[in-house]
Amino acid sequence: MPTSVTMPALGESVTEGTVTRWLKQEGEQVEVDEPLLEVSTDKVDTEIPSPAAGVLSKILVAEDETVEVGAELAVIGGDGGGGAPAGPASAEDADTTPQTPVEQVEDAGPGPADEPQPAAAAPASGDGGQGGGGQGGGEGTPVTMPALGESVTEGTVTRWLKSVGDEVTADEPLLEVSTDKVDTEIPAPVSGTLLSISVNEDETVEVGSELAVIGSGSAGGGAQAQAPAPSAPAQQEPQSQQEPRQPAPPAQATQPTPQADPTPQRAQPTSEQPGADYGSGGVLPSTSPTDAPSPAQAVAPQAPAAPKTPAPAPAGDSGGDGGGQYVTPLVRRLAAERGVDLSSVTGTGVGGRIRKQDVLAAAEKAAAPAEAPTPAPAAATGRPTPSPSPAAQPDTSLRGRTEKLSRLRTVIARRMVESLQVSAQLTTVVEADVTTIARLRDRAKRDFEAREGVKLSFLPFFAKAAVEALKAHPAVNSSIDLEAGTVTYHDAENLGVAVDTERGLLVPVIRDAGDLSIGGLARKIADLAERTRTNKVTPDELGGGTFTLTNTGSRGALFDTPIINQPQVAILGVGSVVKRPVVVQDPGLGEVIAVRSMVYLALTYDHRIVDGADAARFLVTVKERLEAGQFQGELGLS
Repeated sequence: MPTSVTMPALGESVTEGTVTRWLKQEGEQVEVDEPLLEVSTDKVDTEIPSPAAGVLSKILVAEDETVEVGAELAVIGGDGGGGAPAGPASAEDADTTPQTPVEQVEDAGPGPADEPQPAAAAPASGDGGQGGGGQGGGEGTPVTMPALGESVTEGTVTRWLKSVGDEVTADEPLLEVSTDKVDTEIPAPVSGTLLSISVNEDETVEVGSELAVIGSGSAGGGAQAQAPAPSAPAQQEPQSQQEPRQPAPPAQATQPTPQADPTPQRAQPTSEQPGADYGSGGVLPSTSPTDAPSPAQAVAPQAPAAPKTPAPAPAGDSGGDGGGQYVTPLVRRLAAERGVDLSSVTGTGVGGRIRKQDVLAAAEKAAAPAEAPTPAPAAATGRPTPSPSPAAQPDTSLRGRTEKLSRLRTVIARRMVESLQVSAQLTTVVEADVTTIARLRDRAKRDFEAREGVKLSFLPFFAKAAVEALKAHPAVNSSIDLEAGTVTYHDAENLGVAVDTERGLLVPVIRDAGDLSIGGLARKIADLAERTRTNKVTPDELGGGTFTLTNTGSRGALFDTPIINQPQVAILGVGSVVKRPVVVQDPGLGEVIAVRSMVYLALTYDHRIVDGADAARFLVTVKERLEAGQFQGELGLS
């Protein structure tokens, strides 16, 4: 049955695309998810995979032609799918099939009398490949790298949550991937057995590339060895994890040895704690052979002796798996290191799965009472001071280490340098008296939290004043294109808010922030910050900003010189609000010294389009709005 290939929607605002190159010609055989052509839009260049297996019977759009989203590009005929692969596929099957009988020799120990013979014959004959490999391939469902955003073209596999041979259920987390915008879990598209893993950890592949194959239980017995046998050099981890899982009695005998060795387990989490999901990528291969908890989970139903030997590990596992969730070895080790009981942790991952962030949050919550006596004396002088002290603890484990940069850290490093090279940046600073706002907060914060569901901080006031000033000073809310010789003055205030996460600095965007009230801004900021820190923000929410606000005072800094988030032309840094004596004008007494709540506002701007006078006028507008403090109506105060 013919299958139509259409131009996909490659982003929320993309309406058309240009065919830049056909990777297949008419009459050629194509497989499911095999790259078929390359297309280009105004936001991204990417490959379009084949939606079906068969023969490319017709190409309807020539190279360099532009068509709308949904337009038909080609037709794939299904008739050629069965016979055409006999030639080329047989060679591939001959490579993959020998592993099928080999695996059966290991799995079916009592009955391999007939199976070793095909194993010996398979390498020399393509028939064995068609019989064993064809069955696994026919029933297998490929897992591909999804498009995780309108401008995302590739992703890096940071961690496999399942090993070859494991049973998976639909929508169960299968692996973790990282892009330049977001880290996320990829769920299994179907239930079955993980037959093969095509991409190793730390490998980067394009969107649409095949990552793994999931097959039915019947096919899994023969095909699940396909990954370990042919890719022994590249995928020794799945093999080492699989061996103790298949022969159950030997696995029980060998598990106590690695599990009883606490030293490697304690050494791993220290290097992984500060690195979030990325830092663990480089050390996972060395920990896989000692990941006895994973095999223990697989044999737990039939081997109750396994939990008896490593008593602490099953306690964590049972707590984490009480609701059926999978708990990764990284999370277990981190929980053991921090003294967190997994049974008391509520997971925020897909399907309620416990993530590293959940363990860290639980550890911080448990440590808060113990740390309370220490910051108490300093609380009177500097409220932000106690915050950095807990965060500084994980950094000590990095001393003397050399680790691979995470993908996000690499992207941040590259873009920060590019920003400084692209635009002429300098910073202007003013000081604002926010005493009136501080008093409004004290009066309204209890009712505000009850009404809006979020706490009332200073940040929504700064955001409100900034977006109002952007309307009055459009040059600060613009973007410049020197090649085209144009400047675009945006008609909306899409406010980016910098969020400090364990993985690095991310900037989610509040769309149309200029239309929101103090309450709306507070809700949006709290929601985006929480979802960004828990890795639930979508890639599209991390782009499209026209101006950025960064709260550099959240950790006690008075002011900073922030770097512009390209292609924007300005970023406002808000320092810490502190009380100090200043000279003020009193109507009756004249100049007097009074204790006031003061804050520094630092605007970094692109001098190519924003002049120093423009920047100063913008900051004065923000300053005057804050010092006037006319927010009573939005706070429900009279």
